[in-house]
Amino acid sequence: MKEKAGQKEEKPVVVSDERDLDIEQKLTSLYALQCVDSAIDKIRTLRGELPLEVQDLEDDIAGYSSKIEKVEAEMAEINKNIADRKAAITDNKAQLKKYDKQLKDVKNSREYDALNKEIEYQKLENELHEKRIREANAQLEKKQAELEHLEEVRSGRQKDLD
Repeated sequence: MKEKAGQKEEKPVVVSDERDLDIEQKLTSLYALQCVDSAIDKIRTLRGELPLEVQDLEDDIAGYSSKIEKVEAEMAEINKNIADRKAAITDNKAQLKKYDKQLKDVKNSREYDALNKEIEYQKLENELHEKRIREANAQLEKKQAELEHLEEVRSGRQKDLD
């Protein structure tokens, strides 16, 4: 069944406009489907990132809240320290009055010198307490400014979240 060299096998060539139209419709439909699929992927990507952004904002807000609590605790500690120092000053003033009264009833110079040293010591201690109170008030002002800043940032993040 060898064919002759000069003879070629002919294949029927079917030119069908209907078939070309069918392929063209399929390609157009496929392109439209790919466009829709790409749009869906973009939406999924945005939706997928959105919960992460929300979580990040919530984490930031929680972080700022904990910083605010820490600063408030530090401020409470500073206020307690100031109150303790004021109480110590009050006690020292009571001691000074007592020593002044004793100074009037001194019987010898040794007792007089000892009372004078105690009075001087109490005055120096009062000055030290007053200095520490001023320093604590300065710290308190800094902490208050820091607290206001943190609350402002936290409220901004809260607005972004809402």
